[in-house]
Amino acid sequence: MKTLFSLSLAVVLAGLALTSTGCATPAYSAHERQQIINRNQSYEWAQAVDDWDTFWLSRPASRLTIWHVQ
Repeated sequence: MKTLFSLSLAVVLAGLALTSTGCATPAYSAHERQQIINRNQSYEWAQAVDDWDTFWLSRPASRLTIWHVQ
């Protein structure tokens, strides 16, 4: 029973550690920081899809990206 409790506690703590946004910064609130992280991950995923399509030759080779970059 102790082992089951310890394992479930470890899983919960690992889940909390993975979903936290990191250290709070004075520049951004937690919500703003999460928006920045989500926007960055969305852009990275779009680039990964672009690379995957290039690997499978779904699009012609180019050094330009089809994604909006500021």
